[in-house]
Amino acid sequence: MPSAQNNAHIIVFGNEKGGTGKSTTAMHVVVALLYQGRRVAVMDLDSRQQTLKRYCDNRRRYCERHAVVLPEPTAETLAASDAADLNARDSDEKARLGERLKALAAGHDFLIVDCPGNDTNMARLAHSIADTLVTPLNDSFVDLDLIGEVDEQDFRVQRLSHYSETVWESRKQRTLYGKRALDWVVMRNRIGQLNSRNMQRVHAAITELQKRVAFRYVAGLSERVIYRELFPKGLTLLDTEALQKVEATAVSHVAARFEVRQIIEALNLPGGAGQAAG
Repeated sequence: MPSAQNNAHIIVFGNEKGGTGKSTTAMHVVVALLYQGRRVAVMDLDSRQQTLKRYCDNRRRYCERHAVVLPEPTAETLAASDAADLNARDSDEKARLGERLKALAAGHDFLIVDCPGNDTNMARLAHSIADTLVTPLNDSFVDLDLIGEVDEQDFRVQRLSHYSETVWESRKQRTLYGKRALDWVVMRNRIGQLNSRNMQRVHAAITELQKRVAFRYVAGLSERVIYRELFPKGLTLLDTEALQKVEATAVSHVAARFEVRQIIEALNLPGGAGQAAG
């Protein structure tokens, strides 16, 4: 089991499905912490897509191009092992992940780890060292199936999924190694602006499931175009001054910024990191 220094809180963004707003949510959490004066490092384990790392790179280029100063994290990627033997691969990934975590944790308050949207050994290792695990889901039963199977007639959860079992195994490993309890946060993203019967059913199913699986269920990001438009610039809705220079502030932006603040508060991070700036 990889480890990091006790002075760094590790937040892992993970699930086994792409397209849930995982990297977008992670970047907003990163920037919120930076504006609080916290030292933040980012490790992107999806060495192929590198969405979160590229988000950070876009932010650096934006600052250089426009001669502005914005808080930036330390950001890097960590590729999976190419060893053919499974045991050798596991040993190599444990060693390299542990080495990088230790190095980054020594100079940072928070480590944000973004996992790929599929089941990999590296992602499982990251889950095992998470202090806070954030699992974003789209507002649909397709995504809910990631953590629990739902009956087609009454929409009640019948059994847990493989991913829930993976998280449960990570919790057991943390207990064996004497680590603090894992705080698992399931975040419902891309929520529609209008209430619907499907939304009500998904909400009811997640509410029921959290009692069985022991996660915290919080509201995430609504379906807004602005979140996708900010990626090329490397900006977030918390970069208020920079945003005002490139586009007019809309009412929807204010509402979206409020969503981000609610997310930061709901994560209940240590050291008073519960208020987003901006």
